[in-house]
Amino acid sequence: MIRLGLIGDNISQSRAWRLHTLAGELCGLEVVYENLIPAELGKDFDGVFDHCQSGGYRAINITHPYKETVMARLATATDAALKIGAANTVVFGADGPAGCNTDASGFEAAFRANFPGEKPGAAALIGAGGAGRAVGYALLMLGATELRVFDIDERRANGLVAALRAVGSQTVVVNCPTIDLAAKDADGLVNCTPIGMNGYPGNPIAAEHIPGKRWAFDAIYTPEETEFLHSARAAGLSVMTGFELFFYQGLDGFAVFTGRAVPAERLRRGLRGA
Repeated sequence: MIRLGLIGDNISQSRAWRLHTLAGELCGLEVVYENLIPAELGKDFDGVFDHCQSGGYRAINITHPYKETVMARLATATDAALKIGAANTVVFGADGPAGCNTDASGFEAAFRANFPGEKPGAAALIGAGGAGRAVGYALLMLGATELRVFDIDERRANGLVAALRAVGSQTVVVNCPTIDLAAKDADGLVNCTPIGMNGYPGNPIAAEHIPGKRWAFDAIYTPEETEFLHSARAAGLSVMTGFELFFYQGLDGFAVFTGRAVPAERLRRGLRGA
């Protein structure tokens, strides 16, 4: 049996357990996957992490709001995770916890699959937390011409801008003081805030900033059809849902956890109930 888990807040409706248990079935593996919510367990993040490390878990996923916090607990991390400053995947091995970031690789794969042959152009990135860091890095890898970062926490936005500039890509990375400036004449709009997620209702980008853009992405997938994406569809934008990031990062994560490649289309059909 392979024991896995997910540490995060507001994850009661997460489908990660379904993805990994189904992936296990498709590969002939018995997988147990548990939601680990610190508040419900009466522990802080470190307490839950310690429980996983000593409690027989092979690996864990990390989600909001702990993707940056977990970096301090890693013995090793991939180059991408170090540059991003966040990890969403941790494997417990003989040499200690090893972290990587399949949000970044997953977003790259999802973008290429959903917008074949397209480049991001100039992208407005709303939210500079763990998800924003990974997606921002992926947009650099995809060849975005410009990345405009906005976060209500200016220090967090500045930190992400500095980290992405240090990557050394050709992308111009700037900190925008308002969403209006970030979205002005942008090609793509990206929501990496929790706004719109179950427990965090609303639209992070006002409807007047959406028309005239080419594409939109929302990292949220519970629910999949957010108010932001509904507005983007209505304005004629090509849309990529958070399910696509969830799916592709899950494919990469399962391979990290088990060393096995999942038949992707069979997994997608299973998750969609086909």
